[in-house]
Amino acid sequence: MPGKSESEFRNAELDAGLLATPFGVQTNWHVISGAPSCGKTTLINLLAARGVQVAPEGARIYLERELERGRSLEEIRSNSAGTERGIAEMQLEIERGLPHDDRIFLDRAVPDCLAWYRYFGLDPNELLRNCFHHRYASIFLLERLPLQPDGLRFRDDMLQVFSEQWHVRDYTALGYGITRVPVLPPEERLAFVLRLLAG
Repeated sequence: MPGKSESEFRNAELDAGLLATPFGVQTNWHVISGAPSCGKTTLINLLAARGVQVAPEGARIYLERELERGRSLEEIRSNSAGTERGIAEMQLEIERGLPHDDRIFLDRAVPDCLAWYRYFGLDPNELLRNCFHHRYASIFLLERLPLQPDGLRFRDDMLQVFSEQWHVRDYTALGYGITRVPVLPPEERLAFVLRLLAG
């Protein structure tokens, strides 16, 4: 939306009219969400080691591909709007290629991008329609851990709080119940999630 300043979208609510959009396809996909450095990728890797089908995080794939093309991390981040749109498109591409009926754990999903749109000055409603292509089976939100930068993550404690709060609000607005996964050793988090799904 031209003419808006970056700060005007920081607290942008989702459009009530767009939230009435019907979902396209019910899936058997389970989303692992949370703030940066909450242990998502560790949990996804543990699931994969158990032979469970998983899908990678679009943001990580996008950033790694751009780095392979010779762009620096500073260059990628200098165009935050373009980067966030590229990440959202990558996440959409990943989800388009997944079989709907297979039980798959996703390292984030399209609605996670809504918080990032806000944070980097974009209108989340620009992306909202894309959150209705698929309906997820469940949403797991991992409680925050101390931030551990790995070269790709932002070192920003405020971003951790901001993103977690908006993930909760956005998934709730989209009609999902959220299961919070407490801070536990990785294997115990794995057991927690699998036990809930088995029950």
